[in-house]
Amino acid sequence: MAHDIETLLGGSPVMAIFRNMDPQPAVELAHRAWDLGIELVEVPIQTPDAVPSLEAVIRAGAERGKLVGSGTVVSVEQVEVSKRLGAAFSVSPGLDRAVAEASTRLELPHLPGVATATEIQAAVGLGFTWVKAFPATVLGTGWFTAMRGPFPNLRFVATGGVDAGNARSFLNAGVSTVAVGSALADPAQVDLLAEILAESRAGA
Repeated sequence: MAHDIETLLGGSPVMAIFRNMDPQPAVELAHRAWDLGIELVEVPIQTPDAVPSLEAVIRAGAERGKLVGSGTVVSVEQVEVSKRLGAAFSVSPGLDRAVAEASTRLELPHLPGVATATEIQAAVGLGFTWVKAFPATVLGTGWFTAMRGPFPNLRFVATGGVDAGNARSFLNAGVSTVAVGSALADPAQVDLLAEILAESRAGA
């Protein structure tokens, strides 16, 4: 069943990213994320040896009715692999027209990366309503506040250096979703993420 990006990301303030992890640890952390209430899970496939981890997490997600996306997608071939394995969406570090068009052709919802107003405008021109801002902590929360001026209807996912300690500041700056990685392996950060999720649901 195909989904659009708004259906997938809307209402999910936290995304979990499992980078550079073998299949079994990635699956274990995915279950931890799902148990916590994190619906969005991304497995980057920047190298071929990361593909088995994506496949394993997709399989584990299917057993629980959870959708899993692929990340660090920088080529048409990676889009095709993601679609073949059953990824629900793809995420890129930057904006690449060929990758975006391949995702559209294969009906795989895509989240392009941006870091400038020019890139945002190009993404909007290609029809995107959600973008990934990377690297978020380098850009800073003020960048998101500023970009909401010329692009008030665009939704941002903040990725890069975000953890439970600074997630609230990005959400308060107008970010729709924050992406966290290693935070899920830290019990103290897991507790903070649980609070953020609870606050989001209470305010919904």
